[in-house]
Amino acid sequence: MSRKILVQLLASNGYECRECDEGTKALELIHAKQPSLLLLDFDMPGLNGAEVLKRLRSDSNPAVAQIPAIMLTGHGSEESEVRCLQAGADDFVTKPINAAVLRARIETQLRLRSMRRQLERQNDELEEWRYSLERDLAAARLTQQSLIPQKPPKLPGWEVAACYRPVIQVGGDIYGWLQMKDGRMLFWIADGTGHGAAAALLTTLAKLLFHHGSVENDTPARVMEAVNNDFRSIFGARSFMTAMCIALDPLTGRASVVGAGHPPLLMARRSGGTESIASIAPPLGLIEHPRFTETIVDLNLGDAFLLYTDGLFGAAKGDRVRLTPEQLAKMLNHSATSADALLRGILNQAAPDNGKDTLPDDLAALAVRRAA
Repeated sequence: MSRKILVQLLASNGYECRECDEGTKALELIHAKQPSLLLLDFDMPGLNGAEVLKRLRSDSNPAVAQIPAIMLTGHGSEESEVRCLQAGADDFVTKPINAAVLRARIETQLRLRSMRRQLERQNDELEEWRYSLERDLAAARLTQQSLIPQKPPKLPGWEVAACYRPVIQVGGDIYGWLQMKDGRMLFWIADGTGHGAAAALLTTLAKLLFHHGSVENDTPARVMEAVNNDFRSIFGARSFMTAMCIALDPLTGRASVVGAGHPPLLMARRSGGTESIASIAPPLGLIEHPRFTETIVDLNLGDAFLLYTDGLFGAAKGDRVRLTPEQLAKMLNHSATSADALLRGILNQAAPDNGKDTLPDDLAALAVRRAA
């Protein structure tokens, strides 16, 4: 009689109800057609309400296991309430049932169920978006890897070592080398604004611009001027990148250095001295006609230079402070027997790759040494 009265009460409020008189039948009805909500009496013949809920919550079908359940109980004690909740009930109503309270509890659980389903759909959409983003980043990573030189150039009497560590799959740093018309080797490095796919597109553009500039110009200053003009014609002043290049004559060891807003070039002399050549021009893309000034240096046997991006400075973390170019210069090992040893030595001190700390910025570095 209580069940029939309850069904009539709920039906009059717009709910479609099914009812049964014991727990086993309830589980059969639930699996035959999943309800939006379950009203379950605590005391029933056969399986009681707690046992039905335990089986329901352990069901292999998540849709069944997550059906909201309100327990109806004639026991008004705290112990009975605790047993209801421990069994997996979402809520409970004590008999005699107040119709208004029951409707409010039902509406609350149905709203929560609707919100949970909406959240699940949003999570599915987010997961799909994440998968699509990772797929795009993987494709961008392959593209960028094809742009970054994988092997050092064959330059008799010289050693070249390089390192590239993006924050994520792709980054905004890039470097390269190319043969100039007069036979010199142009080593260059650039750092675009931002991270991720957008910055990676800038690196693609940077490589194209440096190659195009080297074809039409015979000095590093004119190459930088050409890159700046092309970069600015594309973006206006809405984007910029820092860059530095050094045109090296492999026969004489004489080199011309030009920097645009980039960290200083560091030189390690075999004699033990360290030199730093700062960028004089502003970053590429900021102004229309910057002045690019070349600095001439001579590299003797055993001398080396280091091109790098600001990711090598690291970032303040705990007791660690951000490095300065002067501190980096002191880390150069003048007695390094190869370009690779020189590069690994400064990386181990300034940006150790321990697999724990995430890089604060993309990092690229290029070491060139004249073999002794």
